[in-house]
Amino acid sequence: MSCEHEHGALSCEEIFAKLSEYLDGELDETVCEQLEGHMGSCEPCQRFLDSLRNTVSLLRDERPSQMPEGLRSKVCEAFRNFNSPSSGGGRRD
Repeated sequence: MSCEHEHGALSCEEIFAKLSEYLDGELDETVCEQLEGHMGSCEPCQRFLDSLRNTVSLLRDERPSQMPEGLRSKVCEAFRNFNSPSSGGGRRD
């Protein structure tokens, strides 16, 4: 975010660092009020929050795709073989 100014108690960088917690309802009331006050006078931060909200909404609505069963079986078998001492493909730390 290119906004470098401060509005009250929180800078734009501090807002950016707290937005996920804000959207998840994890901030205390005082911090929420400071954040909301900042965004009320900082259009770049408000646009960024709107963008983050839209992204979260899109991801929440996204359905995970299912792996075809044949491929799933092959991947599981490859992992079993990889971890098997007899396969020679075990981890080499």
